[in-house]
Amino acid sequence: MLFFQINPRFQRFDCKVFLTDALRYMSGAPQRVMIDNTHVVVLRGTGREMIPVPEMEAFAERFGFRFVAHQIGNANRSARVERPFWFIENNFLAGRTFASWEDLNQQARQWCDKVNSTYKKHIRAVPRELFAVERLHLKPLPAWIPEVYRLHQRSVDVEGYVSVNSIRYSVPVSWIGRRVEVRETRDKVEIELDARHLVTHVRAVTPQAQRITLAAHRPPRGEGIRCRDPHPEEQALLQAAPEIAAYVTALKQKGRKVVALALRQLLRLLQEYPREPFLAAVREAAQYGLYDLDRLERMILRRVARDYFLLLDTDSDPHD
Repeated sequence: MLFFQINPRFQRFDCKVFLTDALRYMSGAPQRVMIDNTHVVVLRGTGREMIPVPEMEAFAERFGFRFVAHQIGNANRSARVERPFWFIENNFLAGRTFASWEDLNQQARQWCDKVNSTYKKHIRAVPRELFAVERLHLKPLPAWIPEVYRLHQRSVDVEGYVSVNSIRYSVPVSWIGRRVEVRETRDKVEIELDARHLVTHVRAVTPQAQRITLAAHRPPRGEGIRCRDPHPEEQALLQAAPEIAAYVTALKQKGRKVVALALRQLLRLLQEYPREPFLAAVREAAQYGLYDLDRLERMILRRVARDYFLLLDTDSDPHD
């Protein structure tokens, strides 16, 4: 019997989803599941010495089977694992097109049904008819099979999205900045703030870096959450010296530096130099449309030197 799925990545989550679907397709579980020496299942060792990852070993115990890795260099076992890949690539993928990953795996399931119901010369029988006898040796599946999932802890970003596998899913804007728990299953992404607040998205696989937004998460025009002032330095400047408000506004529009850096430098000048020379220099700079803060600082220093310090004449003897 043949069963396969194709996914853009193969992690432990994808492996458990595939094996769960495969066991359901077979309506039972074997005693052993033969694998190659993939790091998704293997913790250490190879062949008979292989020790599986505890997470995968616990998954196998749920269905009553154990993982067995083929011995490296065992051509027969290796071929038994690898040969179906060649068969699928040359008989299923060749000449087919798919609208999505879901469409691909749906066509794969239909193709497996067809292949398993077709007469095979090398076994001189139909696989599904032989499996009807072999199925009696499989272990029955548990009465309840829990859904495969993985949990993520995330923070909602400033735009109201949660990132899972490089894909951003929307949440209510009131959740911005909050910690949420994300439950990812094969088909869904559930984002939970608390027991009463849950958002469910259809899980996307590709393309990455996309944003998925539910209509309910778009606030009406004009009613979005107001962003906080990105420049706290401006507020500090206006509180300390409200008379320079016009200069600050013009500096934000006409200054050549990054606004945040320019406001930070202007606040430093206000805090480090005497108030009157600072205000006088700002008034003069505003009069001439000067928004170079390095020149503004030199103007302040000239006033400070003239008003607060007695400068010596370098041409005369300081001892006279």
